Amino acid sequence: MFVMEGPSSLLSATRSGPLKLAERSDSSGDAESDPARDMKTHFRVCRFIMETGVKLGMRSVPVATACALYHRFFEHVNVRAYEPYLVAMSCVYLAGKVEEQHIRTRDIINVSHRYFNSGSTPLECDKEFWDLRDSVVQCELLILRQLNFHVSFEHPHKYLLHYLLSVKSLVNRHAWSRTPIAETSWALLRDCYHGAMSIRHKPQHIAIATLYLALNSYGVELPLGEKEWWQVLCEYVSKADIDAVISDLLQLYDMEAKCI
Repeated sequence: MFVMEGPSSLLSATRSGPLKLAERSDSSGDAESDPARDMKTHFRVCRFIMETGVKLGMRSVPVATACALYHRFFEHVNVRAYEPYLVAMSCVYLAGKVEEQHIRTRDIINVSHRYFNSGSTPLECDKEFWDLRDSVVQCELLILRQLNFHVSFEHPHKYLLHYLLSVKSLVNRHAWSRTPIAETSWALLRDCYHGAMSIRHKPQHIAIATLYLALNSYGVELPLGEKEWWQVLCEYVSKADIDAVISDLLQLYDMEAKCI
């Protein structure tokens, strides 16, 4: 079985052989799902994906795709059936291909090793390394099969960029320069990927909601018109849609406090 007992076992876990995949048995015999525990696991693993992506020099969209792949995979399978960090590494590898920013498996493995073993030296190309590499590649194939090769996603990023440019033209330029609306909106959008929001909500709704929250956080008001500003930008979004996204995002921030 491929079981990662803890961060330090990233390599030692492969000694039982590459990918008898990440399949593992629950020795406690408890197969019941624990949503709160699972949510914490996914939050921590997505933080790992994001930090690994930064260290690998990945752009924001490939990192978002890696998180979306991870959430979509575990939407179909139990998190205790597969090693989540191995799945995350494979999602980073696959996302690089999907978004045409290819990342070498060796780089992913080395950065992941440093993540779990701070200050360690790069790995030697020994049997353990090649076993782990084989596990990452085989896990990629598992993800592709599980998702029926549907691995492309429409992300909120392009919508948020468009909405920001539109809103900026409506706001007093001095008020805009004094408040980090754009930076806050992008930060909120990035935080959304710690959870499954990207596969639960429409990308336009996420983009509108993050901008709405950023504007409200700094008390920036837009000129009143016949319609609310978000309806002008996105005709089919409602206040209930915005509230639903914000509610999910606030739950993630509550989860972050519990994961510290």
